Amino acid sequence: MQTSTTVPPIIDFGKGQPSLSLLPTSALQTAAEHFLAQHDPQWLRYGDDQGEAPFLNALAEFLTRRYAAPVNASQLMATCGNSQALSLCCTRFTTPGDTIFVEAPTYFLALDIFRDHGLRVVGIPIDDEGMQMPALRDALAAHRPSMLYTIPPFQNPTGVTLSASRREQLLAACAAHDVLVVADEVYQLLDFGAPPPPSLATYASDARVLSLGSFSKICAPGLRLGWVHGAPALLEQLMNSGLVQSGGGLNPFTSGVVHSLITLGLADRVLDDLKLVYAERSRVLCEALRDAIPDARFVEPSGGYFVWVQLQGVSAVELLPAARDAGVSFHAGPRFATDDQFGDTLRLSFAHYDSDMLREGVQRLARARRSFFS
Repeated sequence: MQTSTTVPPIIDFGKGQPSLSLLPTSALQTAAEHFLAQHDPQWLRYGDDQGEAPFLNALAEFLTRRYAAPVNASQLMATCGNSQALSLCCTRFTTPGDTIFVEAPTYFLALDIFRDHGLRVVGIPIDDEGMQMPALRDALAAHRPSMLYTIPPFQNPTGVTLSASRREQLLAACAAHDVLVVADEVYQLLDFGAPPPPSLATYASDARVLSLGSFSKICAPGLRLGWVHGAPALLEQLMNSGLVQSGGGLNPFTSGVVHSLITLGLADRVLDDLKLVYAERSRVLCEALRDAIPDARFVEPSGGYFVWVQLQGVSAVELLPAARDAGVSFHAGPRFATDDQFGDTLRLSFAHYDSDMLREGVQRLARARRSFFS
C-alpha cells in the first residue's frame, strides 16, 4: 500500500470519496482505448431512454455475478450517478409538500436534495439492525408518505446494515400503505467482512422498490454513471420525465467506456482491489480510535466508507473548531439529522486517506478533544 510523503495541514475525515491513488486510471485507459477502437457511432447519439442495450446487458451480467442473484437488463436504467437518480425519483414520484421517510440519521446531502424538491422529511430511528420496525409502523399510521428513502447496506453515516428480516418487514409495511421504497445501495458491493443481505433490488419484481447503484463508489466518482434497478413499469415512469425525453439516454458515451471496462474483466478487478484497501483502512482507523480515544463508542464496519463515533460528553459541533485548529475535520452528527439529534456523534471516513494519515488524523482528533476540556 502506498504511504504518505507529505502531511496535509487538515486531515478531513469528512471526505466520503476515494483517494486519488485509488482511481483506476490505467484500467480506464485500457477500457477507453478498447471502446474507441470499435468506431461505433451508436454511443455518440442522444441514446435510448433506458440506456444503451450493450451496456445494460453487460451491467446485468456484472450484477448477477456480484449479487449472486439474477438481474435482467429490462430491470435496469442508466443514470448520471446516484444523486441525479435520487433527484429524478423525487421529480417523478413526489410533489412539493409531500412527506417522505428517511432513517435517522441519514445521508446529509440526500436531505439537501429532498429540500430542493420541497419535501417534508420525517426521520425513523435505527439501531444496529437498521430501521426500527415499530417506529416505522407508527409513522405510517400517522403520516401518508409518498416515498421511503433507505440506505440498507453499510448505511451512511452509521455503517449499520438493514437485517434480512427487517428488509422483509419494511417492504411489507410500505406495500400495505402503497409507499415507494427508494434504496440507496451504492455500498452493496463494498463488503469486506460479513456480506450484507441480498440487495432490495432482488424484490424488484414483487414490490414498489427502486434500487440505486453507482460506479462512483466501485470505480471512480468522475464517471458520473450509475443505474436504477426496478420493475420496468417503474422505470418507464422515470424515462417519461422531461429530462430524459429532452436529452435521451443518460451518459451514453461513458457507459460505452464502462461497457468495455466490464467486458474486459477490469470492473471486477477494480472492485476487488478497492475492497482490500478499504478493509485495511477501516481496520487501521478503528484500531487508532481504540488506542487514542479509548472511551469512544463505535461499531467497526464490515463494508462501506464510514465509522460513526460517539464521543461521550462532547458536542461534536462545538468540538469542530478546536479540531480544525488541531489539523483535523469531520462531519458532526446533527448534519445527518432532520432535527437536533446526534449532538455527541461524528462521522469519520476511511476512504480518502492511507493508513499513516488515518493514524495521524486520529491523533489530532484526540489532541483536539483534550484541548477542548483544558
